[in-house]
Parts: sequence; structure tokens; C-alpha cells
Amino acid sequence: MANFKGHALPGSFFLIVGLWWSVKYPLKYFHQKGKNSRLNHYYQRLEVIEAAVRILFSVIGILAEQFVPDGPHLHLYHENHWMKLMNWQHCTMYLFFAVSGITDMLTYLASHVPLGVDRLVLAMAVFTEGFLFYYHVHNRSPLDQHIHSLLLYALFGGSISISLEVIFRDNIVLELFRTSVVILQGTWFWQIGFVLFPPFGTPAWDQNDEANIMFITMCFCWHYLVALCIVAINYSLVYCLLTRIKKHGGEIIGIQTLKSNHTYQTALLSGSDEERD
Repeated sequence: MANFKGHALPGSFFLIVGLWWSVKYPLKYFHQKGKNSRLNHYYQRLEVIEAAVRILFSVIGILAEQFVPDGPHLHLYHENHWMKLMNWQHCTMYLFFAVSGITDMLTYLASHVPLGVDRLVLAMAVFTEGFLFYYHVHNRSPLDQHIHSLLLYALFGGSISISLEVIFRDNIVLELFRTSVVILQGTWFWQIGFVLFPPFGTPAWDQNDEANIMFITMCFCWHYLVALCIVAINYSLVYCLLTRIKKHGGEIIGIQTLKSNHTYQTALLSGSDEERD
């Protein structure tokens, strides 16, 4: 992670998951899956596929951290010193998210797994990420420490919110809040990459400038505002799309009903004419 690509990779993972959730949860909410067993079956299959994708993302992250040219290559302690502990911390973060994905799959594939364990393990994974980042930036420059510490607010807030989902499962407000926090994590990882490891030969940021620290704090608020806007826009688009589909379906049903009534009335009239003859 000690480069731009190392921050862009997890940022992309979180963004993909967050954008997917911003569409999935409104769909589930408007479809009221509990009233349609067939639709509920499709959503369960989607949950399993999503969990498998999250496991894949985590495995890719672990392999990237371990087997980059200057990575530890699965060596934790070698020749009387620790090997690349920063990479091992990142691997630990990915490992907990992989365990969360496995728990999600078991929740939907095995009937004996208690409902809510998937949310609890996900909350633990997010908390572990925050816990690791809290002890991740000691003895670094002020800007480096600050830009990472801002991420802790999103992580610990998201962990608390996901823990509430263990009790209030399928609560759309909590799900949308979790979605916004995940999108924020994704965009903020990219922001960290641009600040600490500027790509394309752009000038480096002054790591000790207090003005930069003030700007980054304000920038964090802008990132979350963008995340909220994305969630709101996707929520509205899903609602408009489903309303449009429902409306067109109603019109088709109405036309078919009118045709059936017209055929029935024609048959009645024909029968009356035959009786008169």
C-alpha cells in the first residue's frame, strides 16, 4: 500500500461494493422481498454471488500485498527481524473481509447458521480495519497521520451501524448509511493516494503545512457529501425505474383486460342474436 496503486486497489474494491449496494438495497426495499418467495430466492442467489466477489477481492488484495516485488512473500519473521509489517497489516484487513464474505455465503447456504451472524462478522471486519489503521501511522508526518485518522470516523461509525443491523435487519436507513460509508472509504483511499503519492509527476504535498491539514479535513466532508448524493441519486433512479416498469405493466394488463371484456361482450351479443333467431 505504500504507493499510489496500493491505495487505488482497495479504494476501487470499496467503490464497486458501495455502488452495488446503492442499487441493491433500494431494489430490495421497493420490491418488498418478504412478500414474494420467488423474488426472495433470486435475492438470496445475488447475496451468495456478492459474497463470492467480496472473497475474490480480498484474496486479490492479500496476494497483491504479499507478492509485490518488495513484499514479504509470506515471511513474517526472518533473520531476527519482522518482515514488512505494514503489508501484513493490510493482509489482516483483507483477511477479515474474506471471513465476512465466507460467513455471508454460509448464512444463505446453510440453514443452521443463525441469522444476523453475517452482519456481526462484517461489523467486526470494519472495526478491525479501523483498529489497524489507528496503530498504522505513528511516527509519520502530520498530514499523513491526519488523512488516515479521518478514515477512522467512517470505519468506527460504520461498525456501529452494522452492529445495529444485527438487531434491526433489513432496515433501509441503516443499509443506506452503511452504503454511504463504504463509498466514502473507496473515494478516500483514492484521495490518500493522490495526497501522499501524487501520480503523473504532480508536485508533492507539504506534509507539515497546517493549511493542507485544514483543507484535507474540509475535503473529507465533501467526499461524504458526494457519497450521500450518489446514494440518493441511485435510490431515486431505482424508484423511478420500478415505477415506470410497474406503470407500463399496468397499462398492458389494462389493455388485455379491455380486450377480454370486449370479446366477452361480443360473445354475449352473438348469443342473444342466435336466441332471437
